[in-house]
Amino acid sequence: MKKMKSWRVVIVSGLLIVASWLTQGRLSDALMIAAAVVVGWQIAVSAIQALRIKVISIDLLVMVAAIGALFLQNWWESAAVTFLFALGKALERATLNKTRKALSDLVDAAPETATVLRDDEPVQVEIWELVPGDIVLVRNGEQIPVDGRVVSGRGGVDEATITGESVPAEKAEDSEVFAGTWLRSGVLRVEAVGIGADSTLAKIIRRVEDAQDDKAKTQTFLEKFSQWYTPGVMVAALLVGLITRNTELALTLLVIACPGALVISIPVSIVAGIGRAAKDGVLIKGGEYLETSAKVDAVVVDKTGTLTNGTPVLTNVDVLDPSYSAEQVLTLAARAETASEHPLAEAIIRGAEDRGLQVDMVDYAEPVTGKGILAEVDGVSVTVGSAELLEVAPDNARILELNEQGKTAMYVGVNGAAVGIVAVADTIRADAPAAVDALHKRGVKVIMATGDAERVARNVAAELGVDEVRAELLPEDKLDIVKELQGQGLTVAMVGDGVNDTPALAQADIGVAMGAAGSPAAIETADIALMADKLPRLPYALSLAQRTVRTMKVNIGIALFTVAVLLAGVLLGDVTMSIGMLVHEASVLIVIVIAMLLLRPTLHEEEPAGVGARVADAEAAGAGAGAASGAASGAAR
Repeated sequence: MKKMKSWRVVIVSGLLIVASWLTQGRLSDALMIAAAVVVGWQIAVSAIQALRIKVISIDLLVMVAAIGALFLQNWWESAAVTFLFALGKALERATLNKTRKALSDLVDAAPETATVLRDDEPVQVEIWELVPGDIVLVRNGEQIPVDGRVVSGRGGVDEATITGESVPAEKAEDSEVFAGTWLRSGVLRVEAVGIGADSTLAKIIRRVEDAQDDKAKTQTFLEKFSQWYTPGVMVAALLVGLITRNTELALTLLVIACPGALVISIPVSIVAGIGRAAKDGVLIKGGEYLETSAKVDAVVVDKTGTLTNGTPVLTNVDVLDPSYSAEQVLTLAARAETASEHPLAEAIIRGAEDRGLQVDMVDYAEPVTGKGILAEVDGVSVTVGSAELLEVAPDNARILELNEQGKTAMYVGVNGAAVGIVAVADTIRADAPAAVDALHKRGVKVIMATGDAERVARNVAAELGVDEVRAELLPEDKLDIVKELQGQGLTVAMVGDGVNDTPALAQADIGVAMGAAGSPAAIETADIALMADKLPRLPYALSLAQRTVRTMKVNIGIALFTVAVLLAGVLLGDVTMSIGMLVHEASVLIVIVIAMLLLRPTLHEEEPAGVGARVADAEAAGAGAGAASGAASGAAR
């Protein structure tokens, strides 16, 4: 409403100016004075409100100039200055609203109603009527109204509002879904967990609101500068008027020295940059963190779950006894592991099932601490683990070779003799190489920090091409690494899981959380939260931060150049009050338009080539060089 009123005032003032041009004499003068008063009173109110809180605003400079022009009976200059200033402000508000479009889109995405099942009957209710535990029905084409867990059904969900992903994510029983996303296929029944203000979408909206209002260090400096600059301009104009006895020159100086473009250059860039990032599923905490991110030249990355998938998978099945096939060796190992609770057991069982093998439970099994498991499978004794479980000493050259590749390798024995070897490994994420390469292209040093064994870490590092490897670390060791890099004068970003890496994340200049969509704590606390579990979003975030800072610098340069040119024009006698205000407002709009270029989509992600190719086929010995997350001794369990 206020926006429409400001435009109406500007239009009325413009029509009065046109009418003044079409008439003559006193009527023409009266219409021009009316044009100045129509918009001038709003500027005067704004100036007085600022003075009440002891702020000398740009509005005050304009009003002094406009009133002075009226006293000099320069009706056109007074009307032109106030009209152009009001027009500039209206256009400025309109364009600023566009820079905040990412936030308004998020707000618009918030659902207002839901279909809840009451006695197995669908009932339409308002969001506030839901309680945790309610079962919500979501049909094809409908918006998911709550954060929750799928209890039944299957479908593809467009999660662009949360993660920035354009490809729908497949959801089935026990999958996590988020409010504000859209079901593009299928039907889902969802148990409500986060409702309204407790939803991930609401947390993102709050985070982006706070971030867009947060001030960068450069902005804070400019605001402090303008607090002294604006009254300084008034004093300078007064002195010029007293020295030259030229009141019109003094008033013109007031107009051309307005720091409008300078003051707006930083906040509009921050709003646009943070808004674009939010649109692409990257939450940046605020302007200060945006500026710091642009300076990052070292990234410390946790290995497990960040550079690797974090889940062991079966990579190798070797046959040592020709009377057995690879399928038989794997079946024996998997059946023996059905009685084990060891984390590696699941990888072997899952590997067998993925290859279409039948994995039945065993009747009897006995775990042997630190060595493996002993089981009875179809009347024969089967062992899976180290050589110590075997009665016949095997050739361990192949085990050592697999261990050197960073894999956890285990013998499969039948009645005390080795018949095969199975190996598991935590494989490298398909998008990790591209992310590391993108960081290197931006001149960022990549340091991998992990609590895993040295040989495991070095295998991962060799495949990814990271600059430095630190292995066998405790959480406090990662903290020391960050401090060490900062001591070298580097600006450090730390990427971790936010639990055991908390000390290092807190110490780093920028703490980064990945896959934050399912972690409300990460959304609230991380300096940069990557909503999607995609490592390439990190170099994208740093690149966007650099673009934003460059835009800020360009805008500051334009603002200062404009003031300098106008000042020279005034001193040479070629710039009038109205021309000065026109150029001033044009510079403000140019600054805003340049900042709006940040809103252009620049995120281009492709599915990494050969997804899953790093997981070796069961029969392909030595294929895949993923890193093991097991103990330093590959055979030990």
